[in-house]
Amino acid sequence: MNDIRDLLEKYKAGQCSEEEVLLYLRKQPFVEMDFAKLDTHRRLRQGAHEVIYGAGKTAEQIAAIVRAMFDNGQKNILITRIDSDKSEDLKSMLRVSNVPVEKNMKGSDSDNAMTSVSETDYIYFEDARLVIIGGNLPVDSEGYIAVITAGTSDIPVAEEAARTAEFLGNRVVRIYDAGVAGLHRLLAHIDEIMDARVIIAIAGMEGALASVVGGLASCPVIAVPTSVGYGASFEGLSALLSMLNSCASGVSVVNIDNGFGAAYQASMINHM
Repeated sequence: MNDIRDLLEKYKAGQCSEEEVLLYLRKQPFVEMDFAKLDTHRRLRQGAHEVIYGAGKTAEQIAAIVRAMFDNGQKNILITRIDSDKSEDLKSMLRVSNVPVEKNMKGSDSDNAMTSVSETDYIYFEDARLVIIGGNLPVDSEGYIAVITAGTSDIPVAEEAARTAEFLGNRVVRIYDAGVAGLHRLLAHIDEIMDARVIIAIAGMEGALASVVGGLASCPVIAVPTSVGYGASFEGLSALLSMLNSCASGVSVVNIDNGFGAAYQASMINHM
């Protein structure tokens, strides 16, 4: 949205031609690729650019999407659910080096062209299984998102949520390993819980954390069930059902292990 506004301001100031404006808008609303359709209008509709879901995609496909994003002026890119081996392959294809990413933003007409990305602009977070290219968006909300986990085993999902929320321009407070098995650990953070604009509560096993947090907080609580637990947890189904049946008001639930989805929703709430 800001790119279009900037373009219109340049047109009003006589810094670009009508043909240049029309050419930019003709590229909307998506880029047709052999295997994907890049949604270039998503930020205009939803306030945030399209995010690349890495699972099920090859490194070659991800690299091609990244280049298309560069070609369309997207400087901040988030890639979720990508393992370390695929990330290393992607770095090679993007020629990650000491070359500043800004020098290569215009991309190339060739599908096989190599896009260089600065080492400092490409960060792989192994615990969250995601890549951020170009850094996080600026924090533009006074409130913060609290990300709370029941146990240490829930941290991979929590980090996906926290890193996603930070990428989307939010301040995040992490409260980890504060489940109901030791309630005093959670109560030690009561001020941070009560001051949060929105809370993401992440738990496996029986999923009781969401109800407890929901009973303490005055803000919306987004519950994330995780696939952590023994056999009868059914890979997160037990926690999912517990959270859906929460007795606390103001608790909503996303899918099992969906840290990204919780963070996106939390960011929308925090920016209202």
